[in-house]
Amino acid sequence: DVLLWGYSPQHIKELQEQRCNQVYLPDIRFPENLLLEASLETAITSSHNILIAVPSHVFHQVLYNIQPYLDQHSRVIWATKGLEHGTGRFLQEVAREILGEKIPLAVFSGPTFAQELAIGWPTAMTIAASDVEFGKELQQLFHCDKSFRVYKSSDMIGVQLGGAVKNVIAIGAGISDGIGFGANARIALITRGLAEISRLGGAMGAELSTFMGMTGLGDLVLTCTDDQSRNRRFGIFLGKGIDIKEAEKQIGQVVEGYLNTREVH
Repeated sequence: DVLLWGYSPQHIKELQEQRCNQVYLPDIRFPENLLLEASLETAITSSHNILIAVPSHVFHQVLYNIQPYLDQHSRVIWATKGLEHGTGRFLQEVAREILGEKIPLAVFSGPTFAQELAIGWPTAMTIAASDVEFGKELQQLFHCDKSFRVYKSSDMIGVQLGGAVKNVIAIGAGISDGIGFGANARIALITRGLAEISRLGGAMGAELSTFMGMTGLGDLVLTCTDDQSRNRRFGIFLGKGIDIKEAEKQIGQVVEGYLNTREVH
């Protein structure tokens, strides 16, 4: 079984009653083995592998909240794409500071839109873990029939960096399109953006080959070219002269690239 916890007990109750997410995935029914849990303590103490999917600016607070309920069997994975707000630290550093050195850690990232994944369209991602065997186990755990492929990596720095910086570049690509520039300008931004990600990654100790994979080139192209991307749409609004607050309101969800622009810079 899979336990799903959320910060709003009322929202969890609604999800339990409706057995789907009416706001974001209204046509996707929850599988029977997906259980909703309003108690964070129950969710954590009942789980072995803990997958965190929250905006980067609240990542550290969620770790503080779950830390008292972890034990020697707990392993923590996150799908959050970003850097720590205000410090620019990798989320791996934040996790180690709060959870200590003994908890196995992993990051799950790549070119993935929730709608396509939920309906079973072919999707591929990368998982990087602090321990080789942990990474292998997670790769097998997350593989889903023939539609979901998981690639394994040992480069946690590269996987985290690619997922954070591509959001900023996607805003730039959106601005370019919003202004009215064409495909030439968009692809120039993507290509030079990938070069900058690679140079930054090399300086920070990442493996350059990581940026040719799902969490580099793959995620960058997806986020910069498809209007399902919040960051791209946010940039389009800005390019059309809409102010930041109104653009955020129009998107209606967290725009990680906007939150991480200062940290990446």
